[in-house]
Amino acid sequence: MNGPEIQISFAPGLRLFVAAERRSGHTAVTTDGVSSLGHVVESLGVPLTEAGRLLVDGRPVDPSHVPAAGETIDVEGVERPQAVPGAPLRFLLDVHLGTLARRLRLLGVDAAYESEDIGDPALATRSAQERRVMLSRDRGLLRRRELWAGAYVYSDRPDDQLRDVLERFAPRLAPWTRCTACNGPLTDADKDAVRDQLETGTQKSYDVFARCTECGRVYWRGAHHARLEAIVTDAVREFGGATA
Repeated sequence: MNGPEIQISFAPGLRLFVAAERRSGHTAVTTDGVSSLGHVVESLGVPLTEAGRLLVDGRPVDPSHVPAAGETIDVEGVERPQAVPGAPLRFLLDVHLGTLARRLRLLGVDAAYESEDIGDPALATRSAQERRVMLSRDRGLLRRRELWAGAYVYSDRPDDQLRDVLERFAPRLAPWTRCTACNGPLTDADKDAVRDQLETGTQKSYDVFARCTECGRVYWRGAHHARLEAIVTDAVREFGGATA
């Protein structure tokens, strides 16, 4: 490639995406003279979902900007909390993020989840059709042009994943209002109305129930409630919201 040479640097939070030799200060890149800056950034390993402002000689430009010889480019990280204009804030998670999906639903966040691997094209299409932010650790998926919006999940630990998403997007929390199985809304349920779905011991021990309006699953504050309550309490304390 014999096109213009530019100097480019990446914010510290983005350096995990790029080769080791590009993780400290500005480095030289020879471009083809026709590709956009967005293409250049992604060709170096950074999904545009993770790039914030693109600065050319200190001034912000669009990803469509075509770099010219001698330009100095700084790629900033996404500003947090990140605004997602144009639709209610809701998410789509890929097959590898089931625990994160259930925890977001526990907090009342709209989080669709694919429990089977339907493929990157189908996920990207669903993100666009339903205007959902695609959450994934798959960098290739996040580079698909069909995506409406997306975000890389930086950790493989569910606790850190949840904190990352809540800090980045600041969704409204409404704990105990969504079905953790299907994402549908929950409504209060009379004990007599759900009695046929309960084991005898549950009927004797509990009186307060909720039921999913979409899949019909019944919920009560059973043996695992203390663990779930701890997740909710920690999230609300750190990121706001009101427990239900």
